[in-house]
Amino acid sequence: MKTTPRRILTRCLLRPADVQPQFERFEVIGTFNPAAIEFDDGVVLLVRVAERPTETRQRYVALPYWNWQRGGVAIDWRRKDEVEPIDPRMVRIKSSGQIRLTFLSWLLVAFSRDGFTIDSFGEKAFLPANRYEAFGVEDPRLTRIDDRFYFTYVAVSEHGVATSLASTADFKSFERHGIIFCPENKDVVLFPEKIDSQYVALHRPNMQSHFGIPEIWIARSPDLYHWGNHRRLLGAEVAWATAKIGGGTPPIRTDRGWLTLFHGHARPDAGGGVGEYAAAALLLDLDQPERVIGFSPQPVMVAEKEFERSGFLPDIVFPTGLVRREDHLLVYYGAADTATGVAQYSLSDLAASVTPGDWSIFRRENVFGEK
Repeated sequence: MKTTPRRILTRCLLRPADVQPQFERFEVIGTFNPAAIEFDDGVVLLVRVAERPTETRQRYVALPYWNWQRGGVAIDWRRKDEVEPIDPRMVRIKSSGQIRLTFLSWLLVAFSRDGFTIDSFGEKAFLPANRYEAFGVEDPRLTRIDDRFYFTYVAVSEHGVATSLASTADFKSFERHGIIFCPENKDVVLFPEKIDSQYVALHRPNMQSHFGIPEIWIARSPDLYHWGNHRRLLGAEVAWATAKIGGGTPPIRTDRGWLTLFHGHARPDAGGGVGEYAAAALLLDLDQPERVIGFSPQPVMVAEKEFERSGFLPDIVFPTGLVRREDHLLVYYGAADTATGVAQYSLSDLAASVTPGDWSIFRRENVFGEK
């Protein structure tokens, strides 16, 4: 049995109280799931900020959205007897079955010189802008390709959950490139270089047929816009992730292969709730990333710190950024759908945690202590 890598350092980087709301009469309830990458001798983050209205009305629930035609935030007030609460994040409209969010998300630029402390925020926010982003922009992942920084992000609307692409050279202005994975698809991470003259991405189709759990797939593209050659990469082998798994951090090149962290979601017990999110390491072949070399027998991260175990949705660690500092890795992640954290690991320990080919030891009881 492999030894689970030990965190060298863990720090809560950002909490809701640290960020001013973007919208009038709203409050920040989450600063989480950050993209992260090296920039100007430091680290830049794109942090998902979730806001909800502060106004309350008796017997009504507020459902915020981006009015893309007018270019501003608006609120859809629904009677409480018209909706069915699902969890703290969302409700279901009884008459139509439509899911609606109780908050609206946008992306905040944050700068850190040492990687462990936020020094300043960018002047320009990345806000929803079109009909496919009416319910918010979420969960970015950053990858540097040549001299430009590309980031995927989740575009949420009544048309579904899609993944869009944008880019920047300086984090002061952004260029949108449109939807690259249509609904339902998210957790898209780009490789930092071409392989066989093609771009490569991991993605996670959200299976609605319930024949199996949502899994990680891999695809290739000649131009970052048109994706094909889709292949299933990893899923049911990760037995402790009983609900779903998905891509986490953009891969980095190591001597042993492409290293990335992915998240796994374990279904809640009979007591309800959302369930637990943990993260494990995955190694892919450098020349043929469709080939899985192996992955860690247990998650390298589970919710253990106070800010990871309590919050808007407790017991969640959700890695979305990976920065290499010589022989160490800084893992940037969302904690409890509330805060942004960073954890430092030894690169060699993290890579050594991977077990080539043996998937039988991925057992839920070995991870969460269940019988």
